[in-house]
Amino acid sequence: MPTVRETHIENRFRVQPNHANNNGTLHGGNLMKWLDELAGMAAMRFAGETCVTAQVNSLAFERPIQIGDTALVEAYVYDAGKTSVHVALRAKRENPRTGETEKTTESSFTFVAIDEDDSPVQVPDLTVETDEGERLRKRALEADY
Repeated sequence: MPTVRETHIENRFRVQPNHANNNGTLHGGNLMKWLDELAGMAAMRFAGETCVTAQVNSLAFERPIQIGDTALVEAYVYDAGKTSVHVALRAKRENPRTGETEKTTESSFTFVAIDEDDSPVQVPDLTVETDEGERLRKRALEADY
């Protein structure tokens, strides 16, 4: 059975001018795409099946990410249903020169595992085997999604 920790994925995206909105900061749609891509990878790692986005449960943009910053995106599975996978997401702005970070966005997406005929398939039970996995799961369950 997959563990919370095994689904944990982080990635960095350099924020370029073509990613910007009219305010000169990262366009929310670009960040949503990056969140969805990483969440999908975490969901598929957990399910062992193709997973498709079923719902954006919550998405809170708390502060902007500037052009030239790095968007640091984190995703992990924190809960599962019969065919659904719940993924917690967090984005931070990172200064590429200093490594200093600041949380900018928190979100939760739900995915459904599907087979080759696009029919929902059962996912495994989620296990928590480490203190770090428990901390991540608790953080997601206590979040105001």
